[in-house]
Amino acid sequence: MEPVSSPLTATRTHPRSTPTKFLPAISTMASSYKDRFPYYPLSHSSSLPWMPSTYKTAAINPALAPFSKTSQVTTASKKLPFISKRTTLLTRYTPDDWYRSNLTNCKESETSRHNAQSLRADTSCMIEDKYQQTKKTQVESTKTLGVRDSDIEFWKRELCHELDEMIGETNALTDMKKRLERALAEMEAPLQVAQECLLQREKRMGIDLVHDNVEKELFTEVDVIRSCQEKVQQYLDEAKAQLASNRAAQHELERDLANKQAAHRIDDKCHRLRNTSHGVSYYRGVERVDATISVPESWAKFTDNNILHSQSQRAASTKLRDNIENLLVVTANEMRHQFNRVNVAFTNRIAETADAKSKIQTHLAKTLQEIFQMEITMEAVQKAIRDQGPPLKVAQTRLDERMRRPNVELCRDTAKLRLVNEVHEIDETVQSLQQRLRDTEDTLQTLVHAKSVLQHDLVVKANTLFIDQKCMGMRKTFPSTVRLLGSV
Repeated sequence: MEPVSSPLTATRTHPRSTPTKFLPAISTMASSYKDRFPYYPLSHSSSLPWMPSTYKTAAINPALAPFSKTSQVTTASKKLPFISKRTTLLTRYTPDDWYRSNLTNCKESETSRHNAQSLRADTSCMIEDKYQQTKKTQVESTKTLGVRDSDIEFWKRELCHELDEMIGETNALTDMKKRLERALAEMEAPLQVAQECLLQREKRMGIDLVHDNVEKELFTEVDVIRSCQEKVQQYLDEAKAQLASNRAAQHELERDLANKQAAHRIDDKCHRLRNTSHGVSYYRGVERVDATISVPESWAKFTDNNILHSQSQRAASTKLRDNIENLLVVTANEMRHQFNRVNVAFTNRIAETADAKSKIQTHLAKTLQEIFQMEITMEAVQKAIRDQGPPLKVAQTRLDERMRRPNVELCRDTAKLRLVNEVHEIDETVQSLQQRLRDTEDTLQTLVHAKSVLQHDLVVKANTLFIDQKCMGMRKTFPSTVRLLGSV
């Protein structure tokens, strides 16, 4: 009897009928199955006996039996008699089959050996060819890596040069921005001085509160300084924006350079790798991974665009620095020129005010002298009026006494007429003197009023002169041209 796990050694010519006792009852079959189970050829498995293709087995159509626990406990001792009965019924080969089988095996063995020898020879040639091809491919890859390394080194040098130029230009523009800030700060003091002068000159009094040439020049100076401040502030904003653009371009250059340096290290490492180098290993499927995001044309174009963008920003920055330099010179000259115009106007106005004050003082002195003389004259007139009293008394007393003459002695004689004329003359004299006294008093009042006006005008002129001289003292703190240029 053969073991259960051994392969079958014979082919059945007729299928053996399945014993009736192995057929399940129809009533016990599941309703989901049909009368016959479909046939599926068994695939090769390690749990089944291997059947050579030269052997055939009888087609057996198994039928499903109801699954029960009794079928699971069937022992090998119960199945062995059934397998033994199957092998005893197999048909044997004929001697001719046996000889033909041996002959076939020998021929197949010879053919296999011949094929093996040919294959070995071809394999040796193929190994040599593939070795040479692999070696050539590796040499070409190494050469390509070297060329790539040289390309990266070239663009690294270009990036380093452009980065140095951009850093220098950024530093120069930063210094120019600081000059603008210093110049803008220096412009604040002259503006405050001009505004303070205008505010102080509002304290002038009376007729001196005039819109003179000094005030016009001061207003012009304020406008000039504010205009210069606006221009400087505008260029300061442009400088800040240009600095931001320069730093952005510099950042792109630095990032590109860092990428180039990393790529150069990697490619240089790859270029130096040999078959005997340490660190080489298998990376299965790495050749199928395509993580590239550029081609050589776009790779070179990217760096070239970064350099061109940096160069354009440097050119714009250089032009802006030239414009700022010209602006600082122009604004300093404008402010200095207007400062001198204001100072000239102040000087002329102070001279005019001083001359007017001197004239007023002269007229005041003469007026005071005339008042003094008029007071003396008035006292003389009053004395003259008082001096007419006694003669008038004498004349009137004479007339009064002569009116006491008796009867016909009351004559209208020449003496009487003369006395009457004398009284009239004295009365006229007193009246004329009194009129002159009134005229003198009126003239004196006019002189006193003129004196008061002159004194007030003198105070006004003195106040104006003090204010203008004070303003001139404040204007001595005007910044120098070097400071207006922002150099210090």
